[in-house]
Amino acid sequence: MTRHATHLGLLALALVSACEPPPVFPGADRRQNTRAARVEGEVVVSSQARGNVVVLLYDAARLPPPTGTGRPLTFALVPRRTLFGDVREFDTGPFVAPFAFSLVNPGLYQVRAFIDANDDFIPWYGATNEVNTGDVGGAAIDSISKLPLTFAVGLTAEGTPVAALDVPVSIGDAARVPTDRPLFEVAMAGSAVPLTEASLGSAPLALDLRARPVNEGVVRQSQPVFLVRFVDDDGDGVPDDANGDGVPDLWPRVVVRKLAAEAVGVNPLADENDLDRNGVIDETGVDYEHLDGTTAVPADGVPDLVVLAAGINPTELAPQLLDAMGRVKPAPTPMTRLPIVIRPLALDATDARRPAPIKGVPQGRYAITVIQQTGQTWRVPNELQDGLAARFGLPAVSSQTFVVRVGPR
Repeated sequence: MTRHATHLGLLALALVSACEPPPVFPGADRRQNTRAARVEGEVVVSSQARGNVVVLLYDAARLPPPTGTGRPLTFALVPRRTLFGDVREFDTGPFVAPFAFSLVNPGLYQVRAFIDANDDFIPWYGATNEVNTGDVGGAAIDSISKLPLTFAVGLTAEGTPVAALDVPVSIGDAARVPTDRPLFEVAMAGSAVPLTEASLGSAPLALDLRARPVNEGVVRQSQPVFLVRFVDDDGDGVPDDANGDGVPDLWPRVVVRKLAAEAVGVNPLADENDLDRNGVIDETGVDYEHLDGTTAVPADGVPDLVVLAAGINPTELAPQLLDAMGRVKPAPTPMTRLPIVIRPLALDATDARRPAPIKGVPQGRYAITVIQQTGQTWRVPNELQDGLAARFGLPAVSSQTFVVRVGPR
């Protein structure tokens, strides 16, 4: 064989070798070794409402209000033009368009969705990331049970993720949102003067939450309201008392949660032990001594989710929530004032079904969240507070700075 032929043979071998994929081995960094799949399906809309459709993906173990307190893992947007095109405004469809989520880890999931009819959904801020009047809701629904569908992104025997395909999401006018979110300001009980702070001492703290319209810029909550009703899950006409504390259960729910300590570089709206604000307790953080009866239980090194014992004072509301026969009204009663009581008792609500008493009441700032039965929520403090609003291009509302404070400033 000539030298020229030898060179050609080596070149041909090199070209063939170059077409074969190089071997790939996992690195030591586990974050780079994750394998993900996708979730995709179609949105089917039967509604006169028009707007972008927001599709939200949830971990099935951390569902959104009112079922739980979970936050979406991610969202997808189906543009109005893609879904509705140039159809007439009064046409109810159905209209169909695809959606997809990429990079979804193996697990169990649910999907929620809504038409943003007001064009005011901004996912990055708590003050703008939920539905309000006129939006139309929906979800992936199980065709048999008619309940939200839980589906899996699975794994093959080789560890390869299996995509979840053909996930059906239905949106219809029956789920049109009837009210704005329960946007509120806080005053002392019996007062009309909004506060930016209230102190909790050794006695219960009585406060009034008052509906506070904000219709400025991208915040369009012109008619906020509290939808109040006694819980009567067994349908016997008598208010339930699930925790046996002698106080009837009501909607809305009121949660008073500890905020992260004020420090340079810490988001002033972050909850303690959730500094990245993803709704999941951080792996490391602040831990407290618990109580077993009157016996102190040493801190176990696991970060706590600290809340204060709080709820609606039903005394003056009861006559409006019962019918002429003294039975629970099945429909909620709209109200613009919500009297609440916060007790000087702290609980670790990491397991919301079995909150554990904490020794003492941890000092610091606490936020108030109202959760409606519709799933709508509002929390103070939020991004509308002085000093933050301008940074985000939001209207400044001084009352949205409010915190409950335990101990000195």
